[in-house]
Amino acid sequence: MNLFRLIAFLEGVSYLLLLFIAVPVKYALGDPGYVKLLGMPHGILFVAYLGFAFYFKQEQNWSLKTLVVVLLGSVLPFGTFYVDKKYLKAES
Repeated sequence: MNLFRLIAFLEGVSYLLLLFIAVPVKYALGDPGYVKLLGMPHGILFVAYLGFAFYFKQEQNWSLKTLVVVLLGSVLPFGTFYVDKKYLKAES
């Protein structure tokens, strides 16, 4: 579970960096460099987050509702931080 928590944190940070720094720089200044720099690590972390979510659904006997909330946390800004506090930290 600690590895999932780390992945969730890193995925959340990379998403916020993409959303609030890289994408505005790309469209405001015409510089796609930050998106290219952050895009691949974020994608890898996103896929790892999804994999861990499905693994822990089985391992922790999460309900479908819990799984949906955990999955939604990966696409909402600050969502992974909420998921960590509400679902992951309690089970560590």
